[in-house]
Amino acid sequence: MDFTGEERIAAPRDMVWAALNDPEIMRGCIPGCQNIEQLSPDVFEATIKVKFSLLSATFHGLLTLSNIDAPKSYTLSAEGKGGIAGFARGSADVVLEDRGVETILHYRARAELGGKLAQLGARLLDSTSQRLAEGFFSDFNAAVVAKMAVD
Repeated sequence: MDFTGEERIAAPRDMVWAALNDPEIMRGCIPGCQNIEQLSPDVFEATIKVKFSLLSATFHGLLTLSNIDAPKSYTLSAEGKGGIAGFARGSADVVLEDRGVETILHYRARAELGGKLAQLGARLLDSTSQRLAEGFFSDFNAAVVAKMAVD
């Protein structure tokens, strides 16, 4: 499943870039994120609880940054195991565009689920994945704007 979107953020690109690389901001914005720990500059370990209709699963896995072109773009890849629920894999290409005093964050995301989760049906998984991505980027936008107000 693939989906795209964009988020207009009332902050300069450098600030948005810094927030995209801040584990505390990411933890607060990733829906269901229970823990995130930076293992290296480009690798994070995370525990995320996700609810898919009647089934919820807790995933343990890695978030990896690649194709880094600071402060313009990167690819965020995730792979996690959710026990008997199955596994989740995905990635998001994130591109930041200066637009005056604002930044436009463009994303193209892909997700793949396996195990019991894959049996739920593509429509349910697509809508849940889209909802999670939109929730993340909306919360991220609010976190960046709040941080800018404090700084």
